[in-house]
Amino acid sequence: METRELRYFVAVAEESHIGRAAERLGIAQPPLSRAIAQLERRLGAELFVRTPRGVTLTSAGETLLSEGRAALAAIEAAERRTRRTVANAGRASVVLTAKAGASSELMAKLLDAYAAEPDAVDVEVVLSPPGHQAPMLRDGRADVAILHRPFDDLSGFDTDPLNVEGQVLVLPAGHPLSTRSSITLAEATSIPDLPLPRWPRLDGSYPDGPGPELRDQTQVLQLVRLGRTAIVLPESAQANLHSELTVVPVSDAPQVTTVIAWPPHSTSPGVAGLVRTAARL
Repeated sequence: METRELRYFVAVAEESHIGRAAERLGIAQPPLSRAIAQLERRLGAELFVRTPRGVTLTSAGETLLSEGRAALAAIEAAERRTRRTVANAGRASVVLTAKAGASSELMAKLLDAYAAEPDAVDVEVVLSPPGHQAPMLRDGRADVAILHRPFDDLSGFDTDPLNVEGQVLVLPAGHPLSTRSSITLAEATSIPDLPLPRWPRLDGSYPDGPGPELRDQTQVLQLVRLGRTAIVLPESAQANLHSELTVVPVSDAPQVTTVIAWPPHSTSPGVAGLVRTAARL
């Protein structure tokens, strides 16, 4: 199977239309249709159900879409990491990605402990909005990530758990709900005067809803203080909260497991050292 064929297939699967996929790829529709037909012959399976309005994936197509995206991400990751090695003139380094405003105390301890190791390499920390860390790890923009189950997709990564904790609702101090001993998740997500924030998708767009459009936890906490929103966070977040904020435990929220994650094929001594340090801590 050729990389070109995989890219063509993924484009058609994501667009659900050969014409739109051809436009996205910058090629004519007939050669794209021929390439998909050739791929189906090669695999001995139909990948799409053709309809007058477009195409839908068969079960075989769904499998190839999942595996194909992973394969293309691995190729992109190999290119990115190689270019980074060249740009660094061969010096070893590690890119660690995490959610902006999350796990700050944990990361500070980890980076300080790792820096004290005799074979430590430079660690570049890249902070980004929620949901961006796993894709960055898959496509090579990062070498290791701090992720959170059940919110992040950990499939395809090796992981070590670092912390397990409950969740709390962060409210403005003095809000009527701030005196509650606990609250349910359904109640926390439907407070009329404090709609939950909306986070950007990978393409930069935001889901519909009444909550404010935000990109990091610092923005959220400022708006909570102003009485514009509330947010459900891991309970460790309350250690760094402003006095104008209060928390209420969310009784039925799933526990959050913070993990350090890395690609299973990684051969980086820096990644191995960082993971060893995290496990020791």
